[in-house]
This record gives sequence, structure tokens and C-alpha cells, in this order.
Amino acid sequence: MSQNENLHRSLTPTLLWGLGVGYVISGMYFGWNFGLEKGGTLGMAIATVLSVIMYVCFTLGYAELSCAIPKAGGVFDYATRALGRDWGFMAGIAQVFEFVLAPPAISVGIGAHINLFFPELPPTYAALGAYMLFTLLNVVGVQLAATFELLITFLAVAGLILFAGATYNQISIQNLTANALPNGWAGVWAALPFSIWFFLGIEGLANAAEESRNPQRDLIRGFGSAMLTLVVLCAFTFVCSVGVGGGEAIVYKPDGTTSDSPLPLALARLVGEANPLYFAVIVFGLFGLVASFHGLLMAAGRATFEMGRIRHFPGVLGKVHAKFKTPTNALVVNMLVGILILFSNTAAEIIILSVLGALTLYCFGSISVIQLRRKEPALKRPFLSPAYPFVPLCALILAGVALVAVAVSNPLLTGYYIGALVVAFVLYKVFNRNEETETQK
Repeated sequence: MSQNENLHRSLTPTLLWGLGVGYVISGMYFGWNFGLEKGGTLGMAIATVLSVIMYVCFTLGYAELSCAIPKAGGVFDYATRALGRDWGFMAGIAQVFEFVLAPPAISVGIGAHINLFFPELPPTYAALGAYMLFTLLNVVGVQLAATFELLITFLAVAGLILFAGATYNQISIQNLTANALPNGWAGVWAALPFSIWFFLGIEGLANAAEESRNPQRDLIRGFGSAMLTLVVLCAFTFVCSVGVGGGEAIVYKPDGTTSDSPLPLALARLVGEANPLYFAVIVFGLFGLVASFHGLLMAAGRATFEMGRIRHFPGVLGKVHAKFKTPTNALVVNMLVGILILFSNTAAEIIILSVLGALTLYCFGSISVIQLRRKEPALKRPFLSPAYPFVPLCALILAGVALVAVAVSNPLLTGYYIGALVVAFVLYKVFNRNEETETQK
């Protein structure tokens, strides 16, 4: 590998924690509330518990893979080694699908939060500005980008703690149990993609492996500390926001339309919209959205970069900037694609498409853990997933069930997703001219 294809190693365990939490924390501030509309309070609660179990099991197995094979491609590299090039390509496409689609959905939330302060500024324009600004920050350097990510992640976590402190003594059991299953048990499955949104993106931590100073040691610390933080924050956020006014109060605005800002809606019921605490939560919520948006831009850039470096995508995407040592071409192309998506879909639809990519990734990741244990028992594994094979099997079963549930609940979007995968695979088979050469490497 030539020098200009090497990423710069500068990430410490603290920065990795910031990335792991930052990738995900926007899910606490918006998006998950749409699940209450689908499943009610009990349906969403059950879906969230299932998602927590799936993510804990998945991250344990994924940490094993990332420590053993610390490469920027994440699941693409793991599945290629475990299952072969064709399946590796499909896993890589699913990963790119998730990481490229998640930022447009989050940018919608950013626009909605900024619009609360500046009603005259269209939310889409605010989202467009965020894309350009944070892509530029990612281009300038990974350490600067990761340090910024750590700072705003701390602020976003502080915002959730502030919200919980302001609302916990107003929680009502009646609000938590009202309208529990409006659509019956089928509502649990319809709520699944939005409960997954609570945690979607933590797998992006594996894509920072090549930029970690000591990936074999630090990645497990990053995964473990980030997942623990997120589970605690998820529990507080769900109970406190639903408990103050019920599920419908944080789904619908006063005019009856759905809201991308559930926490401000909950707090407004307690203190009013003129209270400084209300504005503080909006500001902290904006930090949370920016943390995930910026972090997932980083992960998407690395995923696309690896696909370009191995020549599954055009080779120009696998080049590193000579000065900044960042995957500039991949970042810019992802930005352009994301902007097109931003102008063509709603937040809820983008979330579902991103979740389909994520669940496919989780299935491939869990299968890779099992297959590599069989295929390469002597592979050096600085961390071993506990309770093997129960843990990766549990993650695989739950991810598979969730994938089927999301597909059945959203047949049209699933059709688009499958169509995109098929087209990508056909193009890969037609235009991949370097398979034999790359296999020898």
C-alpha cells in the first residue's frame, strides 16, 4: 500500500468514547419518538428492550472483529475475510447505505432545531449548511474532527442529564401506560426501526480502527464504555420524556403534524416555551444532532474510502489527501449524495432506509464472528466475545427478526433498498476488473 493511502493514527481511548457516543446520541434527541406513533408506549418500550439486547450482543461480537482486524472498512473487511469477496461486497454496500443515509436524516433534525430559533430560515437550508461545514471539518484532519466530536458529545450528554433533572419528579405512571398498544402487538414490530434509532451508528467506531493509536487495546474500551453510556441515557430519555405528558405529547406538535423535536415538546409542557431551560435543551439537542451528524460523516467517509481503496468503488475514492491524510474524495462524494437525498425524502423514510442497511450490517457482522472462529481459530484476538456462540447468535437472530419486521412494515421502501443492492452487485460484477489482483494482496 502506498503512503498516500495510509490514514493518520491519532485516536486515543477517550476520543474513541466520544466517537462511539457521538455517532449515536442524536437518536436520543429526535427520531425515536416516531415509534410511539406506531407502537404506543408499551409497544415502543418492548421494541427498545429488544434493541438494547441486540446491540449489547452485537457490539461484543463486533468488538472482537474490530480488535482482530483493525481496518477502516469495518464489516466489509470482516465479511470479505470470513465469507469471500462477493458477500464482503454486499456487506460493504449495506454499511455504506447506512452511513450515507443516516446523516441526511439527522440533518433534517438539525434544521428543525435551528428553525425553532430562526423561524424565517427554512430547515432544509440549515441542513445544507451543516453538510458543507462539517464535511470541511472532516477533510481538515481526523484529530481535529475527533476532538471537536468529543467536546460536543460531552455537551450533548450534559443536555440529556439537564433534561432528566428537570423532568424526573414530574413523571406519571399514568402517562407511561396510556395508549399502551394502540395497534396491538403488530405495533411492536412497526416501532422497531425507531427503537433501533436510539443506538444506530455505534458500529461506526470500528471504522476508526486504522486511526486508533492502539486498536487492539483501545477499541474494546471504546465500544464498552460507549454502549454502557448509551443504554443509561436511553432509559432516562424514554422514561422522562414520555412520563411528563404521554407518548402523543412528544410525537405531535400543537398543529397536529409530527415533530422532530420531542424533548423540547415535553419540556414545554412543564415550563413553557419562554423559559430559559426550554431554550437550553434546544441548544443541547442541537449539539447532540451535530455530534451524530459529524461523527457519521466520519464513519461514512472511511467506509466509502475502503471500498474505493480495494477498487469496488472507483479508485479515486480510495485516495487520501496528501496534506491532511483524510479520505477527502470519499467525504465530498458522500456529501453530494447526502444533499440529493436530503432534498428528496422525509426524515422518517430516511431513518427506515438507514435502519435496513444497519440491520443487514448486523447480520453480516454476527455471521462473520461465527465463521471466523471456525475458519481461522488461530487468528490473534485481543478480545473474545463472551458466552460464545450464544452472544453472536443472539445478535444474529434479533437482527434477522428485526430486518424481517421492518421489511414487512415498509414494503415499498424495502423494495427500493433491495433494488439498490441488486443494482450495486450487478455493477460490481460487471466492472470489477481487479478481483484476482486484489485477492492476491
